[in-house]
Amino acid sequence: MKADTPERSLSPAASALAAGICVLWGANTVAIKFSLEGFGPFTAAAVRFGISLALLWAWAAASGRSLRPPAGCLRPLVVNSILFTVQLALVYVAFTFTSASHGALITNLQPFMLLFLAHFFLPGDRITVLKLAGLVLGCAGAVCVFMDRQGASGAVMLGDLLLLGATAVWAGSAAYTKHLVRSISSVQIVFYQMLFSVPLFALAAPVLDAPMVGRVDLGVVVAIGFQVLLTTSFAFVAWTWLLQVHGAVALHAFVFLIPVAGVLFAELILEEPITAMTLVALVLITAGILVVQMGQRRGVGELGRGEVRP
Repeated sequence: MKADTPERSLSPAASALAAGICVLWGANTVAIKFSLEGFGPFTAAAVRFGISLALLWAWAAASGRSLRPPAGCLRPLVVNSILFTVQLALVYVAFTFTSASHGALITNLQPFMLLFLAHFFLPGDRITVLKLAGLVLGCAGAVCVFMDRQGASGAVMLGDLLLLGATAVWAGSAAYTKHLVRSISSVQIVFYQMLFSVPLFALAAPVLDAPMVGRVDLGVVVAIGFQVLLTTSFAFVAWTWLLQVHGAVALHAFVFLIPVAGVLFAELILEEPITAMTLVALVLITAGILVVQMGQRRGVGELGRGEVRP
């Protein structure tokens, strides 16, 4: 599957779908934070990705997509799954300490980290003047996030640092995935990420979660269902289809909506205050994403090509 295709003109319906998917991904940080009010972090991850794995298998079977990887590809799939497992473990533990709005901002530093890694490890993907300007804006936004200590405890700083580590692992995984998609389909990559990670999350839950299940009410069920049905299953399938038809260049014009939606939903649903520093960080990170997109011919990270967002 090529990332850039001649059929990249977006219809109004396709534009609305792409924007809607990015809004869903932005809201996902709120859903994760809310689900942790009922489940321990590893229990929540095991439930979310266990159900998502079953749904992805069913979709692949119904659509006739093979889940058998090419010969000799099992080892890189295992390596990619290890990165995925470490990334998501850090994300879920981090959200027990920090806020959803901080999570929305820090996880969306991934394109800037990937940009830096790509310059050194992906041939032909160099940092240009525009990309450097976007990178500076993104870094400035990150500084503002960590300066946002209004009403925050030391535990929030720990959560922010864990999220920063998770985002760095995600960037490394995305760079690694760019090599994998040359010989392995994105469906297979995501399937094996979850296939190997779900048992590890399930094994860690009774040991590290205290408790595994605190309460199960409608809100917690809706939060898990939102992650399973919309941000993992539907969004992945829909974004993959849009990439196949329109290419990454057109779609990444909407990526800036992800941090915006995350911060707004955190305020609307979780009543997290939008502080002055949060607002400045949001403006800087969003501007950085837009500037990077202006300087990137093929799009940053190519979301949906073998990636599941936190």
